[in-house]
Amino acid sequence: MPDAARLIALLARPCFAAVLAAFAALAAAQEVPKLDAREAQLASQAVVGQLAPDAVLLDRKGKPVALSSYRGKPLMVSFIYTGCFEICPATTRSLLEAVEALGTRFGDHRFNVVSIGFNQPADSPEAMRAFAAQNRIDRDNWNFLSAPAAVLPQLTSGFGFRYAMTPAGFDHVLQVTLLDAEGRIVRQVYGDRPAVDTLGEALTALVAGQPVPQQGLLEELWDQIRIVCTVYDPDTGTYRVDYSLIWEIAGGLTFILAMALYMLNEWRQRRRQRRKESPHAPQRLHA
Repeated sequence: MPDAARLIALLARPCFAAVLAAFAALAAAQEVPKLDAREAQLASQAVVGQLAPDAVLLDRKGKPVALSSYRGKPLMVSFIYTGCFEICPATTRSLLEAVEALGTRFGDHRFNVVSIGFNQPADSPEAMRAFAAQNRIDRDNWNFLSAPAAVLPQLTSGFGFRYAMTPAGFDHVLQVTLLDAEGRIVRQVYGDRPAVDTLGEALTALVAGQPVPQQGLLEELWDQIRIVCTVYDPDTGTYRVDYSLIWEIAGGLTFILAMALYMLNEWRQRRRQRRKESPHAPQRLHA
């Protein structure tokens, strides 16, 4: 049977048809409104090495605070919106766990943390104060700031933070931006659970006054996976990392590999069969 005919016959079998249908359904299910993952990552990484924008924001008491006032120590910056009832609180609590661990290691006085509310006018100083209280965050080195609408475009662009309004809320990338003592962006950390080891490695270098080591190939690959596997939940209007997609991608790659091995095995069998059926080459006569 010709190769094409064999492949068609294989794909026509019920088991393979069911697998292909499942993958088609999975692809269709992922077609929901969301930011372009690749574009968002490029925008985020494009600002690494640049000086973070300065802006005057309002703290939880309504007092003006300039971002430049945090220079002199490493600074972690996260963007949130207080109307998010699931992902932003969960991500902030995960960041709290990382901050507590890093505080134990370095001391709270060695670095600062800022969470900025970008949904204006809803993310007022009062709303930011309530958000911090609800998540039980009361640390001297962590402030919650309200960003005036007039400075938001320049602020989010300067930090490489992408977001988009949807009918149910906001679609945005989960990231923590790490700045050095001079206010320069040195690292973007992605995902709903900021990695303590990644932040700790960078902080170790910053506290010691050394250059932050560049991410290795595996770290960059993991960042790519975390961004690509970030999905939009239309019911809650939030953006979250769906780690189950990693297993689904692995399943798809396994299926493709199995098909490739099947075709290779078929080719080898046909080659052996042809050798058996071909006439023997004539023996050379020696004088």
